[in-house]
Amino acid sequence: MLTDTFNHPSPNLRILIVEDDPVMCLGLDHLLREYPQLEIVGQVEDGYSGIDMAQHLQPDLVIMDIGLPELDGIAATRQIRASLPCTRVMMLTSHKSEQEIIAALSSGADGYCVKGVGLEKLVMAIACIQDGAIYLDPQVARCVVQHLQPVIQSKGANPLTERELEVLKLIVDGRSNPEIASKLYISLSTVKAHIRSIMNKLAVDDRVQAAVVALRSGWV
Repeated sequence: MLTDTFNHPSPNLRILIVEDDPVMCLGLDHLLREYPQLEIVGQVEDGYSGIDMAQHLQPDLVIMDIGLPELDGIAATRQIRASLPCTRVMMLTSHKSEQEIIAALSSGADGYCVKGVGLEKLVMAIACIQDGAIYLDPQVARCVVQHLQPVIQSKGANPLTERELEVLKLIVDGRSNPEIASKLYISLSTVKAHIRSIMNKLAVDDRVQAAVVALRSGWV
């Protein structure tokens, strides 16, 4: 057991688990209770319940899955961080696509772990987040770095139109083209045209790189 992971005196870290797999939830509860500094204060199975429980309990940390019923973990994280800025959120999920990673981090997640991570690494990630740092699973870190490397940050003024910025923000939020069309009340073909224009103006090859530019430039 990592006896030195939480080696500085501090109150118990109060944790809320938002996970719809009962076996995973039970396993997390059992494993984390081995650490007396970690206190499991609640467990819920969907995004809306996660938001409600977080607002009620005001935990120090939420361990959040992405693939949740009713409301996904990315949207739930965004709402939790908006109402509880001091509550940290760590994604623990099997989802590893670039778009989901970027969307999760832009929603305010403080860490991203892939399910299957060992107990020691999981606890180290929790300790890292507790200390105010960002933790990225090595698989996720490689993905982010690969998309950061070819991106050249715009040095001038924002070249996008107001509508293109609206589309770009929804891309950062992980929205699909049909969702963007519905949200902005425009046609799917118009969405695709805006995305082509965004990528041309930012000199990037895909949506993820466009999202990275937006985040690094502080446009969204």
